[in-house]
Amino acid sequence: MAALIDAATFLADLDHLRTIGTYKTGVHRPTYSADDMRARHWLCERLLALGYQAEIDGIGNVFGWCPGPGPKLLVGSHIESQNYAGWLDGALGVVAGVALARAGLAVDVAAWADEEGHYLGFPGSRSFIGQLDEAEIDAAEGRYSGKKLREALAEAGLAGRPRLTCPEGRHIGFLEMHIEQGGTLDRAGEQIGVVTGIVAIWQYKLHVTGQQNHAGTTTMAERRDAGAAAVRLIAAIEREYPKICGPRSVWTVGRITLDPGAASIIPGGAEILFQHRDVEMDVLERMQAGLERLVAEEHARGPCDIRLEVVTRATPALCDPAMMAALDRAAEQVAPGKWRRMPSGAGHDAQYLAQKMPAAMLFVPSIGGISHHWSEDTRREDLVAGCEVLARAAQDLLANRGGWSSTHG
Repeated sequence: MAALIDAATFLADLDHLRTIGTYKTGVHRPTYSADDMRARHWLCERLLALGYQAEIDGIGNVFGWCPGPGPKLLVGSHIESQNYAGWLDGALGVVAGVALARAGLAVDVAAWADEEGHYLGFPGSRSFIGQLDEAEIDAAEGRYSGKKLREALAEAGLAGRPRLTCPEGRHIGFLEMHIEQGGTLDRAGEQIGVVTGIVAIWQYKLHVTGQQNHAGTTTMAERRDAGAAAVRLIAAIEREYPKICGPRSVWTVGRITLDPGAASIIPGGAEILFQHRDVEMDVLERMQAGLERLVAEEHARGPCDIRLEVVTRATPALCDPAMMAALDRAAEQVAPGKWRRMPSGAGHDAQYLAQKMPAAMLFVPSIGGISHHWSEDTRREDLVAGCEVLARAAQDLLANRGGWSSTHG
């Protein structure tokens, strides 16, 4: 079967995009930075050249609207990067959308704003489905810069632009292509992962309150050392979580802060940022119950007070069965015997689009399982295979679910 995509142009577009904000072999394109906006405007130019209507809305989403009658598939990902990170994360799914448009498929292309969370969690896709209000934008500020989001939007030339929401009845579903960001496919020598669902991330703050005191004159028996209590709690989590987790569960202590954090002062306070992830709600609930039990036990043991604060509890997003089946068929055509179904351990915009329309995701391997680092990479043949699978699945879905897939114009 002849290829649907123009592989050479697809790769050339990816190579050009990595020149915007280049850092070593990766990129540095924080959301709303000058390089991020250059990338968004470049994307608009590529879409306009295909005969699309292209625009950037008030939160920074880029939309390429396919001309012609009939329902469309929505295809895309994000285009900004983590700091000093990889060239494919997000950008791959956006450029794949352009490749599908170039192939004449009836797809709208989207580049969602700030999936990486420089200011907010998934504000672009949340805005599109109507889950982002003005008060949240007013309150948001940069995770690293401290700059107000409103200020960043104004500097990016986006102030006063409307935020676009999903047109009712236009889309039969959303497809997102992405690097795996883990090592499962690479270790197995496989080319394609058909995503079954996107994990929910449940985040917590663990607050430990002790008594700040002199590190030299306070006996060990007298101490209420918040730092030591925090370490004991973390050790208990690491000991007990393997007994209650699921087969693909993960958990992370992302930050430990001691107050006042001086060499000769016993910490009077400690804060632990903690999260766990899974694709099954019952596993997430079981892990939270285990965390609550461990906190209660350590609090009762003393001598410090320990309190659990729930920060976020998202809902896992399961991929649409019909869309997964289309990806399965295409994967077997393009990479027979070299694909699998698998969950996504990372969050993606698709989990929000899934609240509005059927959604599915496709993974290609990450060499060595590396992502969120400038050395992130994927073999070019795997990039092409993934895009071809995406295109064939899109053609299948458009033909069988009321869309059209002939050349637009």
